[in-house]
Parts: sequence; C-alpha cells; structure tokens
Amino acid sequence: MMELRIQLIPTGEIILPPGKNGESYCHNCTKAVGSDGVRVMMESALTARDRVGVQDFVLLENHTSEVAFIENLRKRFKENLIYTYIGSVLVSVNPYKDLEIYTKQHMERYRGVNFYEVSPHIYAVSDNAYRSMRTERRDQCILISGESGAGKTEASKKVLQYYAVTCPASDKVQTVKDRLLQSNPVLEAFGNAKTLRNDNSSRFGKYMDIQFDFKGAPVGGHILNYLLEKSRVVHQSHGERNFHIFYQLIEGGEEDLLRRLGLERNAQQYQYLVKGNCPKVSSINDRNDWKVVRKALTVIGFTDDDVEELLNIIASVLHLGNVQYGSEESGNAYITTDSQIKYLSRLIGVDGSVLKEALTHKKIIAKGEELMSPLNQEQAASARDALSKAIYGRTFTWLVNKINASLEFKDSSFSSKNASVIGLLDIYGFEVFQNNSFEQFCINYCNEKLQQLFIELTLKSEQDEYEAEGITWEPVQYFNNKIICDLVEEKFKGIISILDEECLRPGDASDITFLEKLEDTVGGHPHFVTHKLADGKTRKVMGREEFRLLHYAGEVNYNVNGFLDKNNDLLFRNLKEAMCMSENKILTQCFDREELTDKKRPETAATQFKTSLAQLMEILMSKEPSYVRCIKPNDAKQAGRFDEVLIRHQVKYLGLMENLRVRRAGFAYRRRYETFLQRYKSLCPETWPNWQGRLVDGVSTLVKHLGYKPEEYKLGRTKIFIRFPKTLFATEDALEVRKHSLATKLQACWKGYSQKTKYRKLRRSAIVIQAWWRGILARRRAQRRRQAAETIRRFIKGFIYRHQPRCPENEYFLDYVRYSFLMKLSRNLPKNVLDKSWPTPPPALAEASEHLRKLCMQNMVWKYCKTISPEWKHQLEQKMVASEIFKDKKDNYPQSVPKLFVSTRLNGEDINPKVVQALGTDKMKYAVPVTKYDRKGYKARSRQLLLMGNSAIIAEEAKVKQRIDYSALKGISVSSLSDGVFVIHVVCEDNKQKGDVVLQSDHVIETLTKVAICADKINSINISQGSIKFTVGQGKEGIIDFTSGSELIVAKAKNGHLSVTAPRLNSR
Repeated sequence: MMELRIQLIPTGEIILPPGKNGESYCHNCTKAVGSDGVRVMMESALTARDRVGVQDFVLLENHTSEVAFIENLRKRFKENLIYTYIGSVLVSVNPYKDLEIYTKQHMERYRGVNFYEVSPHIYAVSDNAYRSMRTERRDQCILISGESGAGKTEASKKVLQYYAVTCPASDKVQTVKDRLLQSNPVLEAFGNAKTLRNDNSSRFGKYMDIQFDFKGAPVGGHILNYLLEKSRVVHQSHGERNFHIFYQLIEGGEEDLLRRLGLERNAQQYQYLVKGNCPKVSSINDRNDWKVVRKALTVIGFTDDDVEELLNIIASVLHLGNVQYGSEESGNAYITTDSQIKYLSRLIGVDGSVLKEALTHKKIIAKGEELMSPLNQEQAASARDALSKAIYGRTFTWLVNKINASLEFKDSSFSSKNASVIGLLDIYGFEVFQNNSFEQFCINYCNEKLQQLFIELTLKSEQDEYEAEGITWEPVQYFNNKIICDLVEEKFKGIISILDEECLRPGDASDITFLEKLEDTVGGHPHFVTHKLADGKTRKVMGREEFRLLHYAGEVNYNVNGFLDKNNDLLFRNLKEAMCMSENKILTQCFDREELTDKKRPETAATQFKTSLAQLMEILMSKEPSYVRCIKPNDAKQAGRFDEVLIRHQVKYLGLMENLRVRRAGFAYRRRYETFLQRYKSLCPETWPNWQGRLVDGVSTLVKHLGYKPEEYKLGRTKIFIRFPKTLFATEDALEVRKHSLATKLQACWKGYSQKTKYRKLRRSAIVIQAWWRGILARRRAQRRRQAAETIRRFIKGFIYRHQPRCPENEYFLDYVRYSFLMKLSRNLPKNVLDKSWPTPPPALAEASEHLRKLCMQNMVWKYCKTISPEWKHQLEQKMVASEIFKDKKDNYPQSVPKLFVSTRLNGEDINPKVVQALGTDKMKYAVPVTKYDRKGYKARSRQLLLMGNSAIIAEEAKVKQRIDYSALKGISVSSLSDGVFVIHVVCEDNKQKGDVVLQSDHVIETLTKVAICADKINSINISQGSIKFTVGQGKEGIIDFTSGSELIVAKAKNGHLSVTAPRLNSR
C-alpha cells in the first residue's frame, strides 16, 4: 500500500522523504506531494498554527497585542522552534541546549532556496544575503542584536560556519575560511568574559566584513571593534570574571611557560582576578579553550615571537595588578612589591627604575618646564590601573589589526574595490542594570542609532516595494527616536558635547558639576529627567547623582559617578614615555612616540565612540541589511524555561512590536503571482491543473472564485497583497480540505502510471530474455547435433577397424569400449564376498578384468575381516567345518546354515552335580541332550552327550554311562537324509568300550561339527547313502537302514535292523 511519509524536523520544516522508487505519496494525510523528497513551503505549516504558532508574526491576527506576540513565541519555544520571522527579520530565542539543526544536511537544505520556502532559520537569512549579493551585486550586512546571553555570538558563528561550508572553495579560499572561523576563538578569549547574565559575554562590539570574489568564494575579511570594556581588566562585579585569556593562560599554560612569565597556576594569587570571586565556571573549560586559542593563533598566522610577546603583555597586566603601594609620612606613595617590578621590567622590556618612578610620579609641564610630582597612594593605584587598562585596550586593538592583516586578500590580480561584501554586526544589545554607568550610556546610545537606522530602512524597503508594485503607500505612524539621538549627540547641546566640555574646562570639574550642567542645558527636554527636575513620585526611585533618559525601549537611570574619568581615559605622560621605551615589539606599535610630541589633546572616549558609530552607520546605510533579533528566555540559563516578564522586556527594547506594526501597516501577506498561483491553483476549476494565460489574470480568476472582497487584497505588478491574515488562513484551510481529493486522484493516477510503466518494463524485459534464451537453446541444440554426428561417425569407423591394432581410426571406439566396461563394472561391482558375479570383459581387457576381480574380492574380504569380532570369527570357523563336512551331502544341512551354533545346549543346572563332580577339573566344551539306542533291542534312552577336552562323555542323570577317549574314536557315521541319527565308532580292543554308540540329536549338524573339532576328526565323519554298520560287541555287528519317507520314524525292523525313515528335504 502506498503512503506519504511526513518528517517533522527540529526546525519546524515539513519534509516528505522519497519512497523506494523515488516517489512521494499520501495515505490518510493532507500534505503536498512532490518528487525528490518534497520541501513543503512555509505556509504548509499554517495548519499546525494552533499548536506551534505561526512562523511569521506578520500572520498574527491580533498583531497589535503584545500578549499574542509573546504567546506565539512561547508555543514555538516549547516545540524547540527557536526561529520566527517578522517579515524578513529573524527573531531567535536562545534554547540553552544543543539542537540538531545545524548539520551540513541542514545547510544544504537552505542553500539556494527561496527565503520563504523553508522554515525560519539563521541559515535562511545567511543564504538570502549571500544570494542577494551574488545576483544584485550589492553589498549586504547582517545585524545581530540582543542583550547579553541572548545568543548573538553563537548566531554570528553559525553565519560564518554556513559560508565556510556552502561557498565555493580552493586552497587559498580554504585558508581564508579557516582564518575567518579561527578569528572567533581568539577574539572571544581576549574580548569576552563571564558576566552575571552570560558565561561568554562579548565585552566589545564587532563588525566583520567578509569579502567575496566574482565566483562567490570568500577571499578576505576585515574586522572593526567598538568600545572594549577596559574597566573589566581592573574591576569585576561579584560573580563575574575578567577576560577569558587570563584564566586560560593560568589553567592551560605549560609549566615552562608559566615559570618564564613568573605566573602561578592559581588565579587567586592575582588582584585583577579575585574581585569577582569566581575563578572557575562549570560551563567553561579553560584548559581546553587554551589549546583552541593556541591553535587558532597559529592558523591565523601568528609567529612564535608574536605569541611570546603577546603572552608577555598578558602576564605583565597580571603583575601590574599585584603592584602594591605604601605611604610615606609625607603622604607620598612608594612601591612595596619589588618582585613584581622585576617581572614587569623583564616582560615588557622597560628599566625597573623607570617603571617605579612612572608608577609613583606624574610629569607636569609648566611654562615649558617639566616637573615630577609625587603621587599619593590612591593616585598611584589609579595610575597603575589606568596603565593596565591602556596596555590591554591597545593590545586588543593591535590584535584586531593583526587578524585583519592575515584576512586581507593579497592577490594582485584581485581588487578589493571590486569585491562583494557581506557585513556581520555582532554588537551589544540595549542594557538596563541596577546601576548603569558610562558604558551602558554608550551602548544604549548605539542601540538608539541602530533602531533609528532599522526603522528608516524597514519603512524605506516597505515603501519601495509598494511603489515598485504600484500599490498606494499609506504613511505609517511610528516613534521617531531621532529626538533621543539628537539629545545625546547634538553639537554643542547634546549630552556628549556637554560631557566633553566639562572634561576639558579648567577648574574643579566633577561628575556632580556635569550633572548640574546637564540640568541647565537640556533640563527642559521631554526625554530627560533628573532627581532635581522630577516630580515627587519619580524622585522616590531616582538617586541625586542620576539622570534618566526616556529611550525608545524604556526609561534608564544613569549614575554620573565615573563619567568624567571614563570619558577622559587619560594616561599620565611619564607612563606613556615609559611604555614608549618598551622593547616589546607589540607595545612599541601600541604606544607611538608621536603621541609624546603631539600637543593636541586626544579625543574623549565618548567622542571617539560617537565618531566610530557615525562611520558604522555610513557602512550599514551603504549595504542591504538583514536583521537577527536575539532573545534570552530566562536569566538562569536553563533549557525549556520561558520567563514571560523578561521576554516582554526584551520584546519592548528590541522594538519588535514596533517592527511588526510597521510591517503590518499595509498588507500582512505578499507573494509573487507564480508562487501564489502554484500553491492555490487547485482551489479553482479554471486554474487547475494549469493556467495558460497571464499570471495576473490567473490570480485574479482564483481570488474571485475564492470570494475575496476588494478591501482584502490588491494586485500589484508582480505580486498579490493580502491585507488580513484571516483571509490567508481561510484560503489555507480550504487547501487542506482540497488536498484529500487531490491526494486520492494523484494516488490513482500515479498507481496507474506506475503499474503501466512497470508492466511495459516487464514485458520488454520478458521479450529480451525470451529472445536471448531461445538463441541460447538453438545454439546448444546445433552444437549437440554436431557433436553427436561427429561421435557417431568416429564410433562407426572404430567399429569397422575394431579388430585391427590401435590406430587413429579405432582409438575412440576402443577407448569407449574400455570406458563402457569400466563404467558398467563400477555400477555392478559385487556387493559382498558371496557375490561371485562379474561383468564379461571385452577381449582387450580380459587380463585387466581378472586382476580387478581379484583385487575387488581381496578388498571385500579384507574389509569384511576387518569388521568381524572374535566371537563371530569362531562362529564362522565352525560353520566352515560344517560346510566342509556336510555341504551337498546331508539333506538338513542347508536348514542349519542360517542358524548360529551355540556354545552349549545344556545349562549348568541341567547337568547333575554328581556328573560334574565325576568329571573333575576337566573343562566341558559342549553339552547336548541326545537319545541313545541300545545295542540289543534298540530301545531309546535319554542321555546327555558332554564333550570334554580329551573325551566325550555319555551321562544318564547322576551317572557317567560311558567315556569315549578321542584317541579311541575311529570315526562317526551319519546318513545323508534329514534325520539326526549318528554312530560313534570306537576301538573294540579296548575293554572299557562296549562297542559303537548309536545316538540321535535334534541338532545333529551342530553336534557332529563340535565333536569333529574337539576330537580333531574332521575327516573321520562318514555320510552314508543307504545303511550304516556298527559294532555291537566283540565280533558282533548291527545295521541301521535309512529310507526316505514322509516323516521321521526310528524303530526296530522285522529283520532285526534299526530302521530310520526320514523325509528328504533337498534333492542332490
């Protein structure tokens, strides 16, 4: 029975795997049917929307409801469907577990497929950007955003892996692919750290350009980094860690390496690593990660010297953190840990005395004169931390530049200007903490700019599509966050300008004066509030050192403490000079001597960030964007847990509802005519099975048949626009009903076609096989006839020359005769030694036949003799004696042949003990009951004949009547008839003997054979034909007459003879 098997894969996509013969078919199912493993389009899953939600939020009926939005997310999350679309925007929920949806098989499924033909996936976004870059020759970018722990870094890794596997490759390209992939673990080691929200949180923003050649192969790349969280080097909150590289070096570094760097395998020994009180994390294996990073550095192109210099810097930061200060009576600071200075001097190549002075003094230039001013203990500690942050921050920048140099495509025949580019932005999401400082201010300002760009590009793409299709564009009301961006970045009036002004102005500037100036300058702004300007209710939740911005994603309170210091990010001049003296090649590049002669004050951190952000916006505006919005389902990093409050917060600050509202402002659903018609044409008789006219006419006919109202849809130039999801769902439900009849019809047609095809194939095969077999049979018959004719010819010629000597004419015949005889002989060999039959041989084989017969007989005799037992041998010896005596001489001999001779006919209890006693020690060999006939009167008397070793005994009950020595035994006479009468002839001169003895035995053959063997008188047995004479006494004779009759009669005749009448059993 044919059936359609449906496979639901973890991405939520419905796949119809092919059957045994490549077909796909349906049984009790309403899914679509295809050929080579069917990829059902996204809308096919709409039938499961009650259970797993919709795959595109645009199809939500109540699209303005945040509750409905989150409930759809929940349904899909519970089914491990972590990806959902908002139009072309991908929403990704971190599952906190491994899902089997990132295999090479999945990559191939999304490769080269239309965006909406498969279920939502990061691979679909990646492939869509790649195909757009190839076909439209326009640069693309993928913007990945979300809060810490939402999965941004993992998403960017998946994009890179997809391009590494699916893009064309060569040896050079493979090197670039490897370097692109291996740049991730290096940047994560130096730029990621464990935070309260995420064990692998990116503490910097990253934008990566991947360059492709005209073949679509990745040939190079470039990375831009933004706002590394340098403060983490010197301070971490409780439960957080410093950057991964410190712990990886300590846990994974070889003993020799740690000894050279002056480090111990214990993170608790270093002040910069103990403040978070979290040296180890269960989900992180620092030792294994160290091996990965070392391998990645080699792949990227770092030499051993580069790695050594880099690790010297990392170790020097740890030693800097352990530099401790004491205070003199004057209040000046001095260094109490000289051992750390020794390590630092060796690792960074700076004289120890220069370092000590730089860490305890600052250089002041007044009226062209340089003065060294001592620092107090607090100032010295701040200078030390500033140096640590500067060293690490600049080294990180050097590291990114080094990676960029290795990713740069160096083929002179290839111009980077002609390269197509896909950008990948992995940047911090909107952050709202209990205590928000300068870093959160910059991060949220960045997100405001990205949201502004996102809204503008989304609205623009919507408007462009409507105009291209000739559909009237309806203006969309949305929150324009330009007002907030201006509040932050406006020249002279913005918060950044005020902050810079406060940092630069002479006098006693502080964080509080900065706050007061904000109140004076932007206090009247509707999106700005401070404790002083707020109403009574707001003051209860705001500190006096905080100001509040009303961002697009919500209200955030910023604490101004540390704003000025972090914005200045200054390093004392003498510390810069000391670093410029370094013999470390990396630090030499990081601290340029030109800084010392440059009189211009360096830009503040906020201004630098504002400038780099403006450059990023220009980059993104020049590219076609794709968006990935990452959501963290819970703060505990638990799989399967869906925290609705946390998710609602993220949905708000990611602007997802705003995005959905913009996307749904006009029409919820749009598809190209050919796609729409191909899917739903079966619902209209006029368009089924194929529409022959223009596509727009076919779609128009179809929607009229379905009863669409004019306000529910619009027909563009190449697409149909459907306003309400319920209209689409009703169409989809009608298709599901229609599929039953379609499936039945398709099955019937397919079965008919399949069986006809199978029959035709079988018929053709049968005809081919028949023709082939008939040919074989005909050739075999012809060959047999030729062979038979040749054989007959040779046989006849041989028969004619058979009497002549062997020659070519008769050799075949003679050989055949010999062969026939031997084959006949092999089939008719004698079965046993008694079988004397033997085939008659041809004259030429007479002698050989005789030799074979003898050999055969000898072999049978040898085989037979080998198998007989001693008892059977004795039996045969007695039978041989009997045969020699009686064969062809006595009538009852043939009847005795099949009967076995027994050792005795009398048991021990049959012989009287007195007789046994009289016999003494002489061993009895045979005993048999006999009848004795008296010499006078021939009266019959019962006796026992006992054969001993030297004599035969005739006993009567308890008395030995006569002993006949074998030496006195002259012979034995017996008739040739079947009677049992015999005469034992003895020597009459012996006085002990009374004369010959006439006896009768029922076992006459056995008895006489035993007597002949025991007495050794085999040749003394006489078989008489008529009568037997015997001696009665001295000088007297008796006669026994034997005649044939019908029965055995023994009696005295009238003539005084003993008459024995016996039946004749055999005629001789």
